[in-house]
Amino acid sequence: MPRHKPPAGSPPRPQRHGAVAKAPKRQAQHAQTRLLERRHRLAHEAARLIAESGLRDYHQAKLKAAQRLGILDDASLPRNREIEDALREHQRLFQPDSIDALHSRRKAALRALEFFQPFDPRLVGPVLGGTADVHSPVELQLFSDDPDAVARFLEQHGIPAEPGGRRLRLDRERSGDFPLWRFHAEDVAFELTVLPCVHVRQAPLSTIDGKPMPRASAAQLRQLLVDEEIEGYEE
Repeated sequence: MPRHKPPAGSPPRPQRHGAVAKAPKRQAQHAQTRLLERRHRLAHEAARLIAESGLRDYHQAKLKAAQRLGILDDASLPRNREIEDALREHQRLFQPDSIDALHSRRKAALRALEFFQPFDPRLVGPVLGGTADVHSPVELQLFSDDPDAVARFLEQHGIPAEPGGRRLRLDRERSGDFPLWRFHAEDVAFELTVLPCVHVRQAPLSTIDGKPMPRASAAQLRQLLVDEEIEGYEE
């Protein structure tokens, strides 16, 4: 049957409502896709800067990456966790020697955890998280209500260490400054942060995602090394 033509001079038929509604939705989807692509590019550029320059500040790395790529809107800045994931991928693809550096530092960390056993130590940072490279120190948290106890322990064992300080976020509202000791052993840098014993049960917040930072005791790190060895055999 032939379609009926409207008489000359008739007003145009209105467009269907569905066609009008789909256009803004498609535009929003395209905008979201472009945003995710920019975040992905920035995360990988920030990861490259961290991996190749030894830069440890994720916020500074993402700002430098944004400047290099000419992406200036804050909405495109990736989260620190996205940068950390990109850093693992970058190391796997372009820095295979970082795997050996990570493994050797985890072994050195285990020996240090056993050595500092009187202070109920915990491993934190990139060596535990899996993003350590040849520039990364082994970061330990030691616990004592006597802030000079660790200094005396180091002196008794003839370990020359450089004093310093580290600021940590304890929760959403509180931060604190704590003693820090730096030294080298076995060609590896070590950083010891000394906290009151109450913080054995409550970890400070991570600079990566603002959640309680992951920590590992000697027993937990020992198990991690066993799991790594098993994975190596399976591959």
